[in-house]
Amino acid sequence: MGAFGAEPAVAAASARYLTVSMLGLPAMLLVFAATGLLRGLQDTRTPLWVAGLGFAANIVLNLWFIYGLGLGLVGSALGTVVAQWAMVAVYLVVVARHARREGARLRPHRGGMLRGASSGGWLFLRTVSLRAAMLLAVFVATSLGSPQLAAFQIAMTLFAAMAFALDALAIAAQALVGRGLGAGDLPGVRAVLRRCLEWGLLGGAAVGALLVVASPVLGGLFTTAAEVSSLLPLTLVVLGLSGPLCGIVFVLDGVLIGAGDARYLAVTGLVNLLVFVPLAWAVLAWAPPGAVGLCWLMAAFAFGYLGARGVTLGLRARAARWMVVGAR
Repeated sequence: MGAFGAEPAVAAASARYLTVSMLGLPAMLLVFAATGLLRGLQDTRTPLWVAGLGFAANIVLNLWFIYGLGLGLVGSALGTVVAQWAMVAVYLVVVARHARREGARLRPHRGGMLRGASSGGWLFLRTVSLRAAMLLAVFVATSLGSPQLAAFQIAMTLFAAMAFALDALAIAAQALVGRGLGAGDLPGVRAVLRRCLEWGLLGGAAVGALLVVASPVLGGLFTTAAEVSSLLPLTLVVLGLSGPLCGIVFVLDGVLIGAGDARYLAVTGLVNLLVFVPLAWAVLAWAPPGAVGLCWLMAAFAFGYLGARGVTLGLRARAARWMVVGAR
C-alpha cells in the first residue's frame, strides 16, 4: 500500500481492508472456475442465480458488519469474504452433480491440468496486463490527492459496473464462438461475431448515455463529501462517452477467448499496456489540479488504453487466423 504514495491514513486503512479481503481470494478463484465450467456447458442461468443471490447477501452482510457491528472498512471486506465462501459452497454442490451425471472424476487430472495451464498461462498474462493498467491508473490518481483518489475509485467502480453489464455479450460470444469453431461452422461464427458487435455497440451507447445523463447526481449516491462528489461529473461524462468503445472491446475480447486465441491476447495486452504507460506518465507530470486533472486521467484510460485494445482486437477479428476449427 505504501508503494502507491498515499497519505498515511489512506494507506493504513487500505492495508486493513486488503488483509481481510485476501481470505476470500481462494473463494473467488473457485467461483471463477465453476462459472467457467458452467458457461462451457452452455448453462448461464445457474451462474446468474448464484451471482445474484451472492451479491444480494454481500450487500446485507456489509450493511450489518459496517453499520450494525460498527466494523467500518474491515466490515466491508469481511462481508464480502463470507458471501464469497457461501457462493463456493453452492457451486461445489452444482459441480458435483454435473460430475456424477457425466461420470467424471472429481480428483485433478494431470493431462487436463497441463492443457489448461498451456492456455491459461497466456490468459493469465493477458489478465495481468489488464490489472497492471488499472493499478497504474490508481497510482496516478493517488498522486493527484486523496479527494481525487476517492473520486477515481467511484468512477472506476461505475466503470466496473458498466463492464460487467456489457460483458454479458462477451460471455455469449465466447461460448457461441467456441461451440461454432468446434463444430466447424465458420459462417455461423462470423454471424455471431457480427451480431454481438452490433449489440455491443448499441449496449455500450445506451449504458454510456445513461451514465452521462446521471453524472451530475451519481456522486451523491456514493459520498457525502462535497470535495469528492464535485470532482466526478466531468470524469463520468468522459467515461460515458467511451461506452460504445467499451462494448466493442469487451465483445471482441470474448470472441478471441472463445476461439482459444489466448497467445495473441497476451502479447497484444503487453502492447496495449505500453501504449498506456506514456499517457499515464503525461497525466502524472502535467495534469492540472482538481476535476480537470481527474478528467485527463479517465480520458487516458478510457480512450487511450481501451482505444489501443480496440485497435489490436479489431485487427485480429478482421483477419481469419483466429478461426481454427475442430477440437484442437
